[in-house]
Amino acid sequence: MDEEHFAEIDATMLYIEEARARTERAIAALRRGGGEQHLIDALEETQQQLSDVARDLRQGTLFAVPSGQTTL
Repeated sequence: MDEEHFAEIDATMLYIEEARARTERAIAALRRGGGEQHLIDALEETQQQLSDVARDLRQGTLFAVPSGQTTL
């Protein structure tokens, strides 16, 4: 059952990473195309937030101690 659960987490991580990478490409495209700075700023903030979400998900799932192992 754990394997199935972690497959769901992996799929979610993949979608988050795809969104972060897409945001990175959008930033580059706006810079090349002379996009307005407030749009670039918003995308940069979004990219950072997506990185933070991915980190939080990893820490809360892959590196978390299962609740059954926290008691003696």
